[in-house]
Amino acid sequence: MRNLIYIFLGGGLGSVMRFLISNYTQKFWHINAFPMGTFLVNTSGCFLIGILTAYFLKVDNSLRYLLITGLCGGYTTFSTFSVENFSLWQNENYFILILYALLSLFVGVMMVFVGYHLVGD
Repeated sequence: MRNLIYIFLGGGLGSVMRFLISNYTQKFWHINAFPMGTFLVNTSGCFLIGILTAYFLKVDNSLRYLLITGLCGGYTTFSTFSVENFSLWQNENYFILILYALLSLFVGVMMVFVGYHLVGD
């Protein structure tokens, strides 16, 4: 139960951080149509989950639920996607890595398209 509370708290904090960082970055660093705020959140989240994953592989405690699952998960799910791809690369599962990355991108965009058209049209 404690781990669920950690995930809940970390997820809330991560979501608020995502909103603030993305929103203010986009306001102050606008480059045409490039979504700089989201890009900054996704790349910084990947960096953070890399640091935290390396740390918690050495030090196993329940704070990983607060920081990795909660904070990073609330901040950006792209960081989870990236660390999963990195793990596939480390384990030399190159086919699955390419398949997962391409399918996630393609199917994700298609699901947005389908969902939009189900409601928007």
